[in-house]
Amino acid sequence: MTALMPRLFGDLTDWLESEHQFMPGHIIRVEDTLTDQEYKIRAELPGMDPEKDIQISVDAGVLSIHAERRTEQRAKGRSEFHYGMLQRSVRLPGNADTDNIKAGYDKGILEVTVPLKASEPTGRQIPVTGS
Repeated sequence: MTALMPRLFGDLTDWLESEHQFMPGHIIRVEDTLTDQEYKIRAELPGMDPEKDIQISVDAGVLSIHAERRTEQRAKGRSEFHYGMLQRSVRLPGNADTDNIKAGYDKGILEVTVPLKASEPTGRQIPVTGS
């Protein structure tokens, strides 16, 4: 029984990492930070050409990152690299300044900086009158 366990976990890992019809691309791993001034997203995208392989868009408060890693011709063997489409979408804070988003790519890391506008009070005072 114990000899079977590593194989079961290996098969489960292979299944989780395989492409499924309901998953059109692999998910990009990201880390994000939020301060009073900005929302910053860092994404792991090693081996990409930022001008050819990475597209960033924003629509209706959602920032989307799409990338594609093309397969290289190789000799027969095992590869655990993921090729094909990679994608990730994140909802931006309500006070995101989408007109001034900046993105940079260095050493395999994409960094997207979204400045935040100063929040304006949304409530108002209601006058009370006497009878």
